[in-house]
Amino acid sequence: MAAEPKTLMQSQSWTDDLPLCEMCGVGVAPNCVYSPDGEGTQNHPMEDRHLRLRCVRDRAASQLGENCFLYGVFNGYDGSRVADFAAQCLTAELLLGELNSSHTDGDVRRILIQAFEAVEESYFNTIGDALAKKAHLSNYLLPHNESQKVQERLNELEQEVSGGATAVVALILNNKLYIANVGTNRVLLCKSSSDGQNQVLQIGRPHSTDNEDELQRLAAMGVDAARIRQAGQIAGQSSTRRLGDSRVKINYSEIDLLSAAKAKPIISEPEIHGSHPLDGVTGFLLLMSEGLINGLESAHGPEQVNQEIVAMVAAELAQQTSLEAVAQSVVERVKRLHHDVFVSGRQRAAFCSRHEDMTLLIRTINYPLADAALTPTQGSGRIYPVSVPYSNSQSTSKTSVTLSLVMPCQSTLTNGTNTASTLEEGTPTPGSQSPTATLQSTNTQTQSSSSSSGDGSLFRQRGSQAAQPDETGRVPPYVDFSQFYRLWGGDNSDSQSTQGGLGPQ
Repeated sequence: MAAEPKTLMQSQSWTDDLPLCEMCGVGVAPNCVYSPDGEGTQNHPMEDRHLRLRCVRDRAASQLGENCFLYGVFNGYDGSRVADFAAQCLTAELLLGELNSSHTDGDVRRILIQAFEAVEESYFNTIGDALAKKAHLSNYLLPHNESQKVQERLNELEQEVSGGATAVVALILNNKLYIANVGTNRVLLCKSSSDGQNQVLQIGRPHSTDNEDELQRLAAMGVDAARIRQAGQIAGQSSTRRLGDSRVKINYSEIDLLSAAKAKPIISEPEIHGSHPLDGVTGFLLLMSEGLINGLESAHGPEQVNQEIVAMVAAELAQQTSLEAVAQSVVERVKRLHHDVFVSGRQRAAFCSRHEDMTLLIRTINYPLADAALTPTQGSGRIYPVSVPYSNSQSTSKTSVTLSLVMPCQSTLTNGTNTASTLEEGTPTPGSQSPTATLQSTNTQTQSSSSSSGDGSLFRQRGSQAAQPDETGRVPPYVDFSQFYRLWGGDNSDSQSTQGGLGPQ
C-alpha cells in the first residue's frame, strides 16, 4: 500500500499537547486476516483514532469550567487521513470554539452539528486542488505513449482524495452527557441503581443499511431502499453517514445504487442525543468502534453483544487497577474469542476469517477500580450471565446480582495454574469442565433500550424459609441458569450432538 501523503493536520498534531482525561482508558487492536491454519496477519495500518481530553481553557476568558470533557472514536477506512483530520478539527471546533458552560441543551446540540459541518467542509477544502487535478486529467485526452504516466498520476491523486471515517463523540459539559454520532460506531451507558441493579442503555442506532429510518431518508431522495438493504454496503461500507469519502459525496451519480438520488444521499450530519444528566450516576460510558462490535457479533451473534461487552468491562473493573488495562484486556478478550471461533471450525467460523481495527474507550462515572492487591483476569473464555437472587434485609424490593460464569477455552485451571488442553473452546467433559469454571461478579443486571431485563425476570424468588427436598431428595433450584444454558447451547451445538448436552438432566 502506498504511503499516505502528509497534510497540514497530520504534520501539526497540536492536540497531542492537550491534557488527557485520567478517568478514561482506551484499548486497541489492529485489523487481522487469518490463514487456514489460524495464523493472523495485519492487512493494513491501523486506521482507528480516538480522543480523550479534558478542557483547560481559561475560566475567566471563556466561562467554561473544568467540568468539560471530550471523547471520540473514529473508524477510518481506506487510510487514516479523514480520521486524523476529524479528531483534530473537532477538538479545535469544540474546545477552542464558542462552547461555554452557559449554553443550553439546544445550544450545545447546535454547536455539535456545526462542528461536524466545519470538519466536513474543511476536509474537502484541503483536498480541493487534488480533486480538481483528478477531474482535469480524467477528461484529458493524450497520445497513447503518455497515457501510462497520466494513469500513474491519477492513481496518486486518488490516494490523496480517497478514504473516509465514521465517528462517535461524547461531550460531558456541566455534568451532562451529549452524544454525536455519524455512522456505525456504538455508545453504551451503564448506570448502577441504588438497589444494586444496573441498566445498560445503547444511545442511538447505527447509521447503516439496515436502519429503517436511514432507508426511509434515502428513499425520500429517490434511492431504491430495497436494493440498498439487500446489498448491505454502499461503495464498500455499511454506513449511510460518513465523514469525507469523496466517492459518495461528489461522484455519487456514478455509483449504481445511488445514481437515482436527487440530492447528496450519504451525509455527514450527526445525530445528537442528550443531554443525559450524570449527577448522582455511578457507572461507565463505553465508546466502541465498528470493528470491535462486528468482531464479537461475528463470533457469538448479535443478540447479546451489549450485555457481553458490559459484563467483560465490569469483570475487568473488579480486578484491574488501571482503566488502560481494563480497556485493553476487554479488547484482547474479544480478539481471542474471534480467533478461537475461527480455528474451532464450528458453525460461526465462516464469519470470523478476518476482523477490522478494534477500539474501546471506557470512561468511568464515580465507578471504583479494583484494589491494587487483586490480580488481573486470566484466561480467555466466554462470559455467560447467571442470575442469583440477593436478599437485602433493609428492603423488601426484589433485587439480584448477575454473575459472569467464565468458561475456559484452550486451557483449564489445575491447582491454580494454567495447564494446556487439546479440547476445543467450550467442549464440556464430565468431571473436568465444571469444577474449573470461574465465577466473577460483575455486579450488573443489564438491560438495553430495546429490551429490559430489570424486572427480575431472569431470576426466581427464594422463599424466606429454607427449601425442603422433594420426594427424590432434590432441592428446587434458586439460581437461574436458563440464559447460560441457552447461550452455551447456541455456541456448542456441534459438540452437543455427539456428547451429552449441558443443562439440567
